[in-house]
Amino acid sequence: MEFCYQNVQPMDNTATAILAISLIIIMTGMGLSLTVDDFRRVLKFPKAVFIGFLNQIILLPIIAYLLIGVFNVNASLAIGIMILSACPGGPTSNLLTNLAKGDTALSVTLTAINSLVTIITIPLIVNFSLHEFASESMEINAPVGKIAGSLVAIIAVPLAIGMTLNKYKSSLAAKLDKPVKIASVVVLVVIIVGLAIKERAQLVEYVRDSWMIVLALNVTTMVVGFITAKLAKLSFKQALTICLESGNQNGTLAIHVAVASLARPDFAIAGAIYSLMMYFTASIPIMIGSKKNK
Repeated sequence: MEFCYQNVQPMDNTATAILAISLIIIMTGMGLSLTVDDFRRVLKFPKAVFIGFLNQIILLPIIAYLLIGVFNVNASLAIGIMILSACPGGPTSNLLTNLAKGDTALSVTLTAINSLVTIITIPLIVNFSLHEFASESMEINAPVGKIAGSLVAIIAVPLAIGMTLNKYKSSLAAKLDKPVKIASVVVLVVIIVGLAIKERAQLVEYVRDSWMIVLALNVTTMVVGFITAKLAKLSFKQALTICLESGNQNGTLAIHVAVASLARPDFAIAGAIYSLMMYFTASIPIMIGSKKNK
């Protein structure tokens, strides 16, 4: 196995700060559309939420680990794939579910619950992947405490701020909701472009080495999500929602962990490529859902 790319340079403090601020904006925007009822919905639909949780938090990293062995990728990409698998669900999953005529309420609940759970699971999975795949030449520590602290700052706090605004300043939250969502998409594009420019010298190599495993991870998780939901006898809308939630990862968060917490832009390549690819593959369940709804 080839262990790492050469001449990897960490991003400067300005770029790292911009990335953190961008994530704070994105998560605040997600909080603007959340209420306490979104968390209480776990008690109303426990089986659907459990199946979604099972796929996103447990099966996703396992599938990623198995695919790493199948494709025999280099260490940098392997760690990047594991980081990506640790960042399930993003704000865009709710939009994709809505377009597919799925169960948007279930999607919102899964995104809300998993966003908080990942504050614990991301540091653990990152720590595992570094010990499992990193070579001695990488000389990377596993800063579990640092990662957990940064996740609280960019996930829990912004979510709380957004939900507080939604509860006490609902009119303001309604006005901010759409602009912030648009800004979230723009931010993601800017981040990916900036990462591509930063790593342009090896960009072709990155894409060549990663597109197959990234596509396999995306398609496999969507298929497994749908199958497990149907085996649990969930409705078609719920199965479609879990399918999209399982295949829609928070690429921005994965990039943040790689760049800000580990200072390794090469670990972020998988998240960047995945963030672009998942929209194309999501078009299939969206078309199926829309057609079935008609």
